[in-house]
Amino acid sequence: MVPLPEDPTAEAPEAELSDALDAGLGRGRQGAERTCLVTRTKHPPGDLIRFVLSPDGEVVADLRAKLPGRGAWLTPTRAVVAEALKKRVFQRAFKTKDAAAPADLADRIAEGLRADLRQSLSLANKAGCVVAGFAKVEAAIGDKAGVAAVIQAHDGSADGRRKIAAALHRRHAGAISRIPVIESLSNEELGVALGRDHVIHAALVAGVGSSGCLARWRRLRSFEGLATTAEEAGSTRYGQTASDLHDDEVTDSPGAQQFAGSRDDGNPQGLD
Repeated sequence: MVPLPEDPTAEAPEAELSDALDAGLGRGRQGAERTCLVTRTKHPPGDLIRFVLSPDGEVVADLRAKLPGRGAWLTPTRAVVAEALKKRVFQRAFKTKDAAAPADLADRIAEGLRADLRQSLSLANKAGCVVAGFAKVEAAIGDKAGVAAVIQAHDGSADGRRKIAAALHRRHAGAISRIPVIESLSNEELGVALGRDHVIHAALVAGVGSSGCLARWRRLRSFEGLATTAEEAGSTRYGQTASDLHDDEVTDSPGAQQFAGSRDDGNPQGLD
């Protein structure tokens, strides 16, 4: 759980909030830590979310930490974002009452993190690090090389999940918790990310794209306050009621590109 200040009703001094802003892109000490506006704790930039003011004065989440202007930083959880909105820390940090922080800021961040996960999965697929379709996933699990993670549409069938869980148990037995199970995307989202008509089951295999995809999944789960270990996040969920969607036959969408070599270095924010 993210630590909050000892007195959550107390407001930080104006000077302290102002000092929490970075100097803008290309300025400041290389590798310097940033201060969360709410918890007032210091962290490396990659462990926080940066916010800037748009030309219209709206507070915008800079998930890749590359937008121009001075930036404010928050611990990347819904709870901390909600606290920031409640205490109006953006207005005080940016020294303007016109800094408009939208009420749905946390939802916008979550959707941005989901988009990052979809993009990362697409890159992993192009790099040859994804297999899709129930039969191919089951075979990959049983293969000597194994899989780095299992991916399943959250609106897929409970029966399909149980069968994949059984395959994981046959391959890994008591060590099954070491295999992450990603269930954050829908059938439609997986299809778009992988350039296929219908995807319920997929798997990540070892390669340059796998670590980046897993990093983005963990970042999204952490923001939502959900478990990030494989045992808590995946293996206990196979019995949930779901739809009757199956994907034993998977076809490529017309015109979908299938090529290797796209690199994803695993950095959730894309920091250089």
